Amino acid sequence: MPTVLITGCSSGFGLEAARLFLDRGWSVVATMRKPQPDVLPISERLHVVALDITDPASIAHTVSEAGPIDVLVNNAGFGAPIPVELTPLETARALFETNTLGTLAMTQAVLPQFRERRAGVVVNVTSTVTLKPLPLVGVYRASKAAVNAFTESLAAEVGPFGIRVCLVLPGRSPETRFSANARKHLHGMDHPAYAPLFERVLAGFQDTSGPITRAPDVAEAIWRAATDPQTPMRIAAGADAEQWMAEVG
Repeated sequence: MPTVLITGCSSGFGLEAARLFLDRGWSVVATMRKPQPDVLPISERLHVVALDITDPASIAHTVSEAGPIDVLVNNAGFGAPIPVELTPLETARALFETNTLGTLAMTQAVLPQFRERRAGVVVNVTSTVTLKPLPLVGVYRASKAAVNAFTESLAAEVGPFGIRVCLVLPGRSPETRFSANARKHLHGMDHPAYAPLFERVLAGFQDTSGPITRAPDVAEAIWRAATDPQTPMRIAAGADAEQWMAEVG
């Protein structure tokens, strides 16, 4: 029975991915900063584990407790809608510490077992905001673009060891808690120069009239990345994500 370890499973894409892998017969190690076992169906194949991807000791404990895994899905992360000029350096550091360095640390923690077995898959979930510039997400976008960059190099490095590496790029998903969670880090909305921009962009975040990304779209993309060796290295997840990727070629 194959095993997947998924980070950031308390809600949104990670939660939906954990459900899908369980439904399809996999053993799932679902990690959360604050474990909430009741958000997932009871199963002997489910192991809910506390994990802080910014804490090396927490990572080491989780990887040890999980035992051998076949697929790592790096999904945990957060956003912060702030103009670049107004982004506090502590927020920028937190974005990179979680989104970039946390993903890197988790990847480094599982690669030795993959390399020794000459098998394994790493799936890094980033964002289609990395494909073209958008306002208010500059530093978040940079933290995810950095993951894209090291993931592409990683694929070239570990391919000879039988390890596959994929990127899943979701679009805008107003149905998940991502935007609500991001608002906790909102800064500068009362700045007179940027207030109109905030009003326009934040309204757009919640607009569901056009193409959007739904959590099942991302879960299916993660499944494809994990199970189909013929899938492209970059996978757009969601109707808007597919549209954006087509536009940029």
